[in-house]
Amino acid sequence: MTLKHSIRRAMCPAVFTAMAVAAMPAAATEGYFALGYSPGQRGLAGAGVARGFEAMSVAVNPAGVAGVGTQMQLGLQLFMPFRGYERTGTVFPTGTVDSDENLFFVPNFAFNRSLSDGGVLNFAVYGNGGMNTTYRPVVGGCGSTFCGGQAGVDLMQMFISATYANKVGNVSFGLSPTLAIQRFEATGLGAFTGFSIDPANVTDNGYDMSYGIGVRAGIEVDVTPTLSFGLSGQTKINMSEFSKYAGLFAGGGDFDIPATVTAGLAWQATPDLTLMADYQRIFYSGVAAVSNPFPNGFSLLGAPTGPGFGWDDVDVFKIAAEWRASDRMTWRAGYAYATNPVGSDDVTLNILAPGIVEHHISAGGTYSLNGRDSLDFSVGYVLPHKVSGPEVTPFGVTPGSNVELNMNQVSVSVGWTRSF
Repeated sequence: MTLKHSIRRAMCPAVFTAMAVAAMPAAATEGYFALGYSPGQRGLAGAGVARGFEAMSVAVNPAGVAGVGTQMQLGLQLFMPFRGYERTGTVFPTGTVDSDENLFFVPNFAFNRSLSDGGVLNFAVYGNGGMNTTYRPVVGGCGSTFCGGQAGVDLMQMFISATYANKVGNVSFGLSPTLAIQRFEATGLGAFTGFSIDPANVTDNGYDMSYGIGVRAGIEVDVTPTLSFGLSGQTKINMSEFSKYAGLFAGGGDFDIPATVTAGLAWQATPDLTLMADYQRIFYSGVAAVSNPFPNGFSLLGAPTGPGFGWDDVDVFKIAAEWRASDRMTWRAGYAYATNPVGSDDVTLNILAPGIVEHHISAGGTYSLNGRDSLDFSVGYVLPHKVSGPEVTPFGVTPGSNVELNMNQVSVSVGWTRSF
Protein backbone atom coordinates (compact mmCIF):
# COMPACT_ATOMS: atom_id res chain seq x y z
CA MET A 1 0.00 0.00 0.00
CA THR A 2 1.49 3.38 -1.02
CA LEU A 3 1.60 6.39 1.29
CA LYS A 4 -0.82 8.21 -1.02
CA HIS A 5 -3.22 5.28 -0.83
CA SER A 6 -2.93 5.14 2.96
CA ILE A 7 -3.71 8.83 3.34
CA ARG A 8 -6.71 8.53 1.04
CA ARG A 9 -8.07 5.56 3.03
CA ALA A 10 -7.64 7.48 6.27
CA MET A 11 -9.39 10.65 5.09
CA CYS A 12 -12.96 9.31 4.99
CA PRO A 13 -13.21 8.29 8.68
CA ALA A 14 -11.13 11.34 9.65
CA VAL A 15 -13.57 13.72 7.96
CA PHE A 16 -16.53 11.91 9.54
CA THR A 17 -14.93 12.09 12.98
CA ALA A 18 -14.14 15.79 12.55
CA MET A 19 -17.75 16.50 11.65
CA ALA A 20 -19.01 14.47 14.61
CA VAL A 21 -16.63 16.19 17.06
CA ALA A 22 -17.57 19.60 15.68
CA ALA A 23 -21.25 18.84 16.25
CA MET A 24 -20.95 17.71 19.86
CA PRO A 25 -21.29 19.82 23.00
CA ALA A 26 -18.23 18.52 24.82
CA ALA A 27 -17.38 18.08 28.45
CA ALA A 28 -14.28 16.77 30.19
CA THR A 29 -12.69 15.92 33.52
CA GLU A 30 -9.30 17.61 34.16
CA GLY A 31 -10.82 21.04 34.52
CA TYR A 32 -12.22 21.09 30.99
CA PHE A 33 -9.55 18.86 29.40
CA ALA A 34 -10.21 15.22 28.52
CA LEU A 35 -8.84 12.54 30.82
CA GLY A 36 -8.10 10.23 27.85
CA TYR A 37 -8.73 10.22 24.12
CA SER A 38 -9.50 6.58 23.28
CA PRO A 39 -11.14 3.61 25.02
CA GLY A 40 -7.69 2.18 25.77
CA GLN A 41 -6.42 5.40 27.35
CA ARG A 42 -9.61 5.92 29.36
CA GLY A 43 -9.27 2.38 30.74
CA LEU A 44 -5.90 3.52 32.12
CA ALA A 45 -7.36 6.78 33.53
CA GLY A 46 -5.36 8.67 30.92
CA ALA A 47 -1.95 7.28 31.94
CA GLY A 48 0.65 6.07 29.45
CA VAL A 49 2.95 8.96 28.49
CA ALA A 50 5.85 6.48 28.78
CA ARG A 51 4.15 3.65 26.92
CA GLY A 52 2.66 4.15 23.48
CA PHE A 53 0.63 1.13 22.38
CA GLU A 54 -1.87 2.42 19.79
CA ALA A 55 -2.36 5.01 17.06
CA MET A 56 -4.28 7.30 19.47
CA SER A 57 -1.24 7.37 21.79
CA VAL A 58 -0.23 10.42 19.78
CA ALA A 59 -2.73 12.49 21.80
CA VAL A 60 -0.82 11.69 25.01
CA ASN A 61 2.74 11.58 23.64
CA PRO A 62 3.61 11.89 19.92
CA ALA A 63 6.69 9.71 20.52
CA GLY A 64 4.44 6.84 21.60
CA VAL A 65 3.39 5.95 18.05
CA ALA A 66 6.94 5.38 16.78
CA GLY A 67 6.72 1.62 17.34
CA VAL A 68 3.02 1.07 16.67
CA GLY A 69 3.22 0.25 12.94
CA THR A 70 0.41 0.77 10.43
CA GLN A 71 -2.88 0.93 12.30
CA MET A 72 -6.28 2.62 12.21
CA GLN A 73 -8.51 3.34 15.20
CA LEU A 74 -12.08 4.53 15.63
CA GLY A 75 -13.69 5.11 19.01
CA LEU A 76 -16.76 6.59 20.65
CA GLN A 77 -17.29 7.73 24.22
CA LEU A 78 -20.73 8.06 25.82
CA PHE A 79 -20.05 10.78 28.36
CA MET A 80 -22.52 11.55 31.15
CA PRO A 81 -21.66 14.52 33.40
CA PHE A 82 -24.15 15.33 36.16
CA ARG A 83 -23.76 18.89 37.40
CA GLY A 84 -25.76 21.51 39.25
CA TYR A 85 -25.85 24.08 42.04
CA GLU A 86 -27.71 25.11 45.17
CA ARG A 87 -28.14 28.72 46.27
CA THR A 88 -29.26 30.12 49.61
CA GLY A 89 -29.50 33.77 50.66
CA THR A 90 -28.36 35.08 47.28
CA VAL A 91 -29.32 38.02 45.06
CA PHE A 92 -30.28 35.61 42.28
CA PRO A 93 -33.09 33.02 42.66
CA THR A 94 -32.38 30.48 45.40
CA GLY A 95 -32.91 26.74 45.34
CA THR A 96 -31.39 23.65 43.73
CA VAL A 97 -31.02 23.38 39.95
CA ASP A 98 -29.48 20.56 37.92
CA SER A 99 -28.14 21.00 34.42
CA ASP A 100 -30.09 19.32 31.63
CA GLU A 101 -28.63 17.34 28.68
CA ASN A 102 -26.51 14.76 30.46
CA LEU A 103 -25.49 12.52 27.55
CA PHE A 104 -22.82 13.45 25.00
CA PHE A 105 -21.06 11.46 22.27
CA VAL A 106 -17.31 12.03 21.84
CA PRO A 107 -15.65 10.29 18.85
CA ASN A 108 -11.95 9.84 18.09
CA PHE A 109 -9.96 8.72 15.04
CA ALA A 110 -6.29 8.00 14.37
CA PHE A 111 -4.34 6.49 11.48
CA ASN A 112 -0.70 5.46 11.84
CA ARG A 113 1.39 4.67 8.74
CA SER A 114 4.88 3.10 8.77
CA LEU A 115 7.39 4.84 6.48
CA SER A 116 10.39 3.51 4.60
CA ASP A 117 12.86 5.41 6.84
CA GLY A 118 11.65 3.49 9.90
CA GLY A 119 9.49 6.35 11.13
CA VAL A 120 5.73 6.76 11.10
CA LEU A 121 3.23 9.36 9.93
CA ASN A 122 0.10 9.77 12.04
CA PHE A 123 -3.18 11.62 11.49
CA ALA A 124 -5.57 12.08 14.42
CA VAL A 125 -8.85 13.86 15.15
CA TYR A 126 -10.19 14.04 18.70
CA GLY A 127 -12.05 16.19 21.19
CA ASN A 128 -9.53 17.81 23.51
CA GLY A 129 -12.07 19.07 25.99
CA GLY A 130 -14.89 21.48 26.68
CA MET A 131 -17.73 22.27 29.03
CA ASN A 132 -21.51 22.31 28.76
CA THR A 133 -24.24 23.48 31.13
CA THR A 134 -27.94 24.05 30.47
CA TYR A 135 -29.99 25.46 33.35
CA ARG A 136 -33.72 25.71 32.79
CA PRO A 137 -35.69 28.73 34.07
CA VAL A 138 -36.38 28.64 37.81
CA VAL A 139 -39.18 29.81 40.05
CA GLY A 140 -38.74 32.99 42.05
CA GLY A 141 -36.84 36.24 41.71
CA CYS A 142 -36.03 37.11 38.11
CA GLY A 143 -37.02 33.58 37.06
CA SER A 144 -33.66 32.23 35.86
CA THR A 145 -30.08 31.49 36.92
CA PHE A 146 -28.67 34.85 35.81
CA CYS A 147 -31.83 36.76 34.94
CA GLY A 148 -31.75 36.11 31.22
CA GLY A 149 -33.85 33.01 30.59
CA GLN A 150 -32.36 29.55 30.15
CA ALA A 151 -28.68 29.86 31.14
CA GLY A 152 -25.57 27.94 30.23
CA VAL A 153 -22.45 27.66 28.13
CA ASP A 154 -21.34 25.23 25.45
CA LEU A 155 -17.59 25.02 24.76
CA MET A 156 -16.06 22.45 22.40
CA GLN A 157 -12.38 21.98 21.55
CA MET A 158 -11.29 19.77 18.65
CA PHE A 159 -7.70 18.91 17.71
CA ILE A 160 -6.56 17.77 14.25
CA SER A 161 -2.92 16.69 14.25
CA ALA A 162 -0.34 15.42 11.76
CA THR A 163 2.59 13.69 13.45
CA TYR A 164 6.01 12.42 12.49
CA ALA A 165 7.64 9.99 14.94
CA ASN A 166 10.73 7.80 14.86
CA LYS A 167 13.03 5.81 17.13
CA VAL A 168 16.82 6.13 17.27
CA GLY A 169 18.55 3.69 19.60
CA ASN A 170 16.59 3.62 22.84
CA VAL A 171 14.94 7.03 22.28
CA SER A 172 11.64 7.61 20.47
CA PHE A 173 10.59 11.13 19.52
CA GLY A 174 7.55 12.71 17.93
CA LEU A 175 6.35 16.11 16.73
CA SER A 176 2.68 17.00 16.17
CA PRO A 177 1.70 20.30 14.55
CA THR A 178 -1.94 20.67 15.60
CA LEU A 179 -4.91 22.64 14.32
CA ALA A 180 -7.26 23.59 17.16
CA ILE A 181 -10.90 24.49 16.57
CA GLN A 182 -13.21 25.86 19.25
CA ARG A 183 -16.96 26.41 19.25
CA PHE A 184 -18.72 28.44 21.95
CA GLU A 185 -22.16 29.68 22.90
CA ALA A 186 -23.46 31.42 26.03
CA THR A 187 -27.10 31.97 26.94
CA GLY A 188 -29.06 33.57 29.74
CA LEU A 189 -26.36 35.90 31.10
CA GLY A 190 -28.49 39.05 31.04
CA ALA A 191 -27.40 40.07 34.54
CA PHE A 192 -23.85 40.71 33.35
CA THR A 193 -24.46 42.90 30.29
CA GLY A 194 -24.34 46.07 32.40
CA PHE A 195 -20.81 45.19 33.56
CA SER A 196 -19.21 44.73 30.14
CA ILE A 197 -17.27 46.94 27.75
CA ASP A 198 -19.41 45.44 24.95
CA PRO A 199 -22.92 44.64 26.28
CA ALA A 200 -24.19 43.47 22.89
CA ASN A 201 -21.63 40.66 22.80
CA VAL A 202 -22.04 39.00 26.18
CA THR A 203 -24.83 36.48 25.70
CA ASP A 204 -27.40 34.90 23.36
CA ASN A 205 -25.49 35.48 20.13
CA GLY A 206 -25.50 31.88 18.91
CA TYR A 207 -22.41 29.79 18.22
CA ASP A 208 -19.06 31.38 17.41
CA MET A 209 -15.92 29.67 16.11
CA SER A 210 -12.25 30.15 16.99
CA TYR A 211 -9.07 28.74 15.38
CA GLY A 212 -5.40 28.37 16.22
CA ILE A 213 -2.26 26.31 15.56
CA GLY A 214 0.04 24.81 18.17
CA VAL A 215 2.59 22.05 18.61
CA ARG A 216 2.74 18.93 20.77
CA ALA A 217 6.10 17.16 21.12
CA GLY A 218 7.43 14.29 23.17
CA ILE A 219 10.09 11.68 23.84
CA GLU A 220 10.01 8.15 25.15
CA VAL A 221 13.22 6.61 26.52
CA ASP A 222 13.87 2.93 27.20
CA VAL A 223 15.89 3.31 30.41
CA THR A 224 16.21 -0.46 30.83
CA PRO A 225 14.59 -3.39 28.98
CA THR A 226 11.66 -3.19 31.42
CA LEU A 227 11.54 0.52 32.39
CA SER A 228 10.69 3.50 30.16
CA PHE A 229 10.38 7.23 30.75
CA GLY A 230 8.08 9.57 28.83
CA LEU A 231 7.85 13.35 28.55
CA SER A 232 5.32 15.27 26.48
CA GLY A 233 4.32 18.90 26.21
CA GLN A 234 1.91 21.10 24.32
CA THR A 235 2.45 24.79 23.65
CA LYS A 236 -0.13 27.37 24.57
CA ILE A 237 -2.33 27.75 21.49
CA ASN A 238 -3.20 31.35 20.66
CA MET A 239 -6.73 31.24 19.30
CA SER A 240 -8.63 33.78 17.24
CA GLU A 241 -11.16 35.74 19.30
CA PHE A 242 -14.80 34.85 19.84
CA SER A 243 -16.09 38.10 18.35
CA LYS A 244 -19.71 37.30 19.29
CA TYR A 245 -18.57 37.13 22.93
CA ALA A 246 -16.07 39.99 22.93
CA GLY A 247 -17.91 41.48 25.89
CA LEU A 248 -17.71 38.30 27.97
CA PHE A 249 -14.14 37.01 27.79
CA ALA A 250 -11.13 39.06 28.86
CA GLY A 251 -9.25 40.63 25.98
CA GLY A 252 -12.25 41.12 23.72
CA GLY A 253 -13.27 37.47 23.32
CA ASP A 254 -9.79 35.94 23.70
CA PHE A 255 -9.98 32.30 24.84
CA ASP A 256 -6.65 30.56 24.25
CA ILE A 257 -5.89 26.88 24.96
CA PRO A 258 -3.43 26.52 27.86
CA ALA A 259 -0.07 24.79 27.70
CA THR A 260 0.35 21.36 29.28
CA VAL A 261 3.25 19.11 30.26
CA THR A 262 3.17 15.42 31.22
CA ALA A 263 5.91 13.11 32.52
CA GLY A 264 5.76 9.50 33.60
CA LEU A 265 7.18 6.00 33.92
CA ALA A 266 6.11 2.59 32.64
CA TRP A 267 7.50 -0.57 34.23
CA GLN A 268 7.01 -4.05 32.82
CA ALA A 269 6.83 -5.81 36.16
CA THR A 270 6.33 -9.22 34.52
CA PRO A 271 6.07 -10.29 30.87
CA ASP A 272 2.28 -9.90 31.17
CA LEU A 273 1.92 -6.95 33.58
CA THR A 274 2.82 -3.28 32.97
CA LEU A 275 2.47 -0.59 35.64
CA MET A 276 2.30 3.12 34.79
CA ALA A 277 2.49 6.41 36.70
CA ASP A 278 2.05 9.87 35.15
CA TYR A 279 2.08 13.47 36.34
CA GLN A 280 0.44 16.22 34.29
CA ARG A 281 0.14 19.98 34.79
CA ILE A 282 -2.34 22.16 32.91
CA PHE A 283 -1.45 25.85 32.93
CA TYR A 284 -4.87 27.49 33.09
CA SER A 285 -3.15 30.53 34.65
CA GLY A 286 -1.83 31.41 31.18
CA VAL A 287 -5.34 32.15 29.88
CA ALA A 288 -6.83 35.35 31.34
CA ALA A 289 -10.44 34.49 30.49
CA VAL A 290 -10.11 31.31 32.55
CA SER A 291 -7.80 32.36 35.40
CA ASN A 292 -8.67 35.99 36.18
CA PRO A 293 -10.82 36.26 39.33
CA PHE A 294 -14.42 37.44 39.32
CA PRO A 295 -14.62 40.34 39.86
CA ASN A 296 -11.12 41.56 38.98
CA GLY A 297 -10.81 44.95 40.63
CA PHE A 298 -12.74 47.54 38.65
CA SER A 299 -12.22 45.86 35.28
CA LEU A 300 -15.28 45.22 33.15
CA LEU A 301 -16.05 41.98 31.33
CA GLY A 302 -14.26 41.87 27.98
CA ALA A 303 -11.52 44.31 29.02
CA PRO A 304 -7.84 43.25 28.70
CA THR A 305 -7.78 42.61 32.45
CA GLY A 306 -11.45 41.66 32.62
CA PRO A 307 -12.91 39.12 35.06
CA GLY A 308 -12.71 35.41 34.36
CA PHE A 309 -13.60 32.15 36.08
CA GLY A 310 -10.79 32.29 38.66
CA TRP A 311 -9.32 28.88 37.80
CA ASP A 312 -5.99 27.72 39.23
CA ASP A 313 -3.52 25.49 37.40
CA VAL A 314 -4.42 21.81 37.64
CA ASP A 315 -2.10 18.99 38.72
CA VAL A 316 -3.10 15.47 37.69
CA PHE A 317 -1.62 12.28 39.18
CA LYS A 318 -2.37 8.99 37.40
CA ILE A 319 -1.57 5.35 38.14
CA ALA A 320 -2.59 2.40 36.00
CA ALA A 321 -2.01 -1.27 35.25
CA GLU A 322 -2.32 -3.34 32.10
CA TRP A 323 -2.52 -7.15 32.30
CA ARG A 324 -2.25 -9.36 29.21
CA ALA A 325 -4.36 -12.26 30.41
CA SER A 326 -4.02 -14.21 27.15
CA ASP A 327 -3.14 -13.76 23.50
CA ARG A 328 -6.66 -12.47 22.93
CA MET A 329 -7.55 -10.59 26.13
CA THR A 330 -5.90 -7.57 27.75
CA TRP A 331 -7.32 -5.90 30.87
CA ARG A 332 -6.70 -2.33 32.10
CA ALA A 333 -7.46 -0.32 35.22
CA GLY A 334 -6.51 3.13 36.43
CA TYR A 335 -7.00 5.91 38.95
CA ALA A 336 -6.42 9.64 38.51
CA TYR A 337 -6.53 12.51 40.96
CA ALA A 338 -6.90 16.03 39.55
CA THR A 339 -6.70 19.09 41.77
CA ASN A 340 -9.86 21.21 41.72
CA PRO A 341 -9.28 24.54 39.91
CA VAL A 342 -12.25 26.33 41.50
CA GLY A 343 -11.89 27.91 44.94
CA SER A 344 -14.65 28.91 47.33
CA ASP A 345 -14.30 32.57 46.26
CA ASP A 346 -15.11 31.75 42.63
CA VAL A 347 -18.24 29.61 42.80
CA THR A 348 -20.72 32.19 41.45
CA LEU A 349 -19.59 32.40 37.83
CA ASN A 350 -18.51 28.74 37.88
CA ILE A 351 -22.15 27.74 38.04
CA LEU A 352 -21.59 27.89 34.27
CA ALA A 353 -18.42 25.77 34.32
CA PRO A 354 -18.31 23.50 37.39
CA GLY A 355 -15.19 21.55 36.41
CA ILE A 356 -14.57 20.66 40.05
CA VAL A 357 -14.22 16.85 40.11
CA GLU A 358 -11.10 15.23 41.58
CA HIS A 359 -11.19 11.41 41.82
CA HIS A 360 -11.43 9.27 38.65
CA ILE A 361 -11.68 5.45 38.54
CA SER A 362 -11.63 3.46 35.31
CA ALA A 363 -11.34 -0.03 33.87
CA GLY A 364 -11.43 -1.60 30.44
CA GLY A 365 -9.75 -3.92 28.00
CA THR A 366 -9.06 -5.09 24.48
CA TYR A 367 -10.33 -8.29 22.90
CA SER A 368 -8.51 -9.54 19.79
CA LEU A 369 -10.95 -10.81 17.18
CA ASN A 370 -8.24 -12.06 14.84
CA GLY A 371 -4.72 -11.15 13.77
CA ARG A 372 -5.84 -7.73 12.49
CA ASP A 373 -8.92 -6.56 14.36
CA SER A 374 -9.63 -5.90 18.01
CA LEU A 375 -12.40 -4.38 20.10
CA ASP A 376 -11.54 -1.82 22.77
CA PHE A 377 -13.78 -0.83 25.68
CA SER A 378 -13.70 1.03 28.98
CA VAL A 379 -15.91 2.39 31.72
CA GLY A 380 -15.18 5.31 34.02
CA TYR A 381 -16.66 6.82 37.14
CA VAL A 382 -15.83 10.20 38.64
CA LEU A 383 -16.74 10.50 42.30
CA PRO A 384 -19.13 13.31 43.35
CA HIS A 385 -17.46 16.50 44.52
CA LYS A 386 -18.84 19.76 45.90
CA VAL A 387 -17.43 23.24 46.34
CA SER A 388 -19.24 25.99 48.21
CA GLY A 389 -18.69 29.63 49.01
CA PRO A 390 -20.38 33.02 49.20
CA GLU A 391 -22.09 34.62 46.23
CA VAL A 392 -19.82 37.21 44.63
CA THR A 393 -21.27 39.80 42.25
CA PRO A 394 -19.67 42.86 40.60
CA PHE A 395 -20.82 44.75 43.71
CA GLY A 396 -19.02 42.39 46.11
CA VAL A 397 -19.99 39.55 48.43
CA THR A 398 -23.67 39.05 49.24
CA PRO A 399 -23.85 38.82 53.07
CA GLY A 400 -25.22 35.52 54.38
CA SER A 401 -25.19 33.88 50.96
CA ASN A 402 -23.98 30.44 49.92
CA VAL A 403 -23.52 28.82 46.51
CA GLU A 404 -22.71 25.11 46.32
CA LEU A 405 -21.55 23.49 43.07
CA ASN A 406 -21.72 19.73 42.53
CA MET A 407 -20.60 17.33 39.83
CA ASN A 408 -20.02 13.64 39.14
CA GLN A 409 -19.49 11.75 35.88
CA VAL A 410 -19.97 8.37 34.21
CA SER A 411 -18.53 7.31 30.85
CA VAL A 412 -18.61 4.26 28.58
CA SER A 413 -16.25 3.93 25.60
CA VAL A 414 -16.04 1.48 22.73
CA GLY A 415 -13.66 1.28 19.80
CA TRP A 416 -12.28 -0.71 16.90
CA THR A 417 -8.61 -1.13 16.00
CA ARG A 418 -7.30 -2.58 12.75
CA SER A 419 -3.62 -3.33 12.14
CA PHE A 420 -2.24 -3.63 8.63
